[in-house]
Amino acid sequence: MRKIFFTAVCFALFFTACNSANKSGASNDNSITQKNLDASHVVSNAFGTGDVSGIDSAVSSDFVDHTDRGDMNRDSLKSMIKMVHATNKDMKMETIKELADSEYVFSLMHFTGTGDGTMMPAGPYDMHAIEVVKFKDGKAVEHWEYMEAGEMMKMMEKMHGTNQKMNKPDSSKKK
Repeated sequence: MRKIFFTAVCFALFFTACNSANKSGASNDNSITQKNLDASHVVSNAFGTGDVSGIDSAVSSDFVDHTDRGDMNRDSLKSMIKMVHATNKDMKMETIKELADSEYVFSLMHFTGTGDGTMMPAGPYDMHAIEVVKFKDGKAVEHWEYMEAGEMMKMMEKMHGTNQKMNKPDSSKKK
């Protein structure tokens, strides 16, 4: 049920972004949308190279990252990018699809690589995520990331050193 809800929410967000961009049609909105996409690409490139020199031009000083890493700011984002690059040297990021308007960029991402156990489970990984970034004045101000539950479970199993499946409650027993 959660997976269906998650999928429905993601589709709604994607379609809302497309409709917002299509309804406005103004060239000013298109230039703002392009600035947002360009800023998003600066951050993606930083994760790929470890070079954070462009982050200040793409991420607002009051940036907030609403992920499992806690509410991070721009400086902690820079530190995390350096750490991710140092601990996942063969990480590859593929943007499968991007949708953007004058306020948000939605990216369906595919990540592969080998974690050293510091930030990711030790060993190879292959996962997908939806990145949602809110922009203001061409700079990222907020970020959320959503992963498929099955892929999260695989990562958790690796992190805890077990390949056992989680036990489902026995519905045949009465309370």
